[in-house]
Amino acid sequence: MPKNEFQAMEEELYFNYSVTLRIFSESGVNFEEIESKLGLLPSRKFRKGDRRGPNSPQYKYDMWCLESGLDEEEKLESHLIALWAVLKPHKEYLLALKSSARVDVFCGYRSSSHTAGVDVSYRALEMFKELEIDFSLSIITT
Repeated sequence: MPKNEFQAMEEELYFNYSVTLRIFSESGVNFEEIESKLGLLPSRKFRKGDRRGPNSPQYKYDMWCLESGLDEEEKLESHLIALWAVLKPHKEYLLALKSSARVDVFCGYRSSSHTAGVDVSYRALEMFKELEIDFSLSIITT
């Protein structure tokens, strides 16, 4: 393969990551309480019955979301550590919320490479242990 074709292939590769705390429930979520207790505004929130767009299906639950705030090109581990740094002081409140709502952390990985992987150190997984939630990763390759 000529060098310029290889360079073109390399330029097309991308690796994007996201990490989002999600608090949701079919029976309702008290957005004001969450914002007051955490002292944070959500990255996005929506109510059951809302629509993303005019032709989109209705949401089936209320949801309050907080993203890591990092650029999507930062490594997954960096997103996890950044989000946990913000949430750690509120661990007990988040654990208590689990009695009335689902609390999870959505981790996303998007890439144009079909052979790449993701490494995450044990330090970055502390949030999952402390909040007693499973780690899962949504993987999309194009």
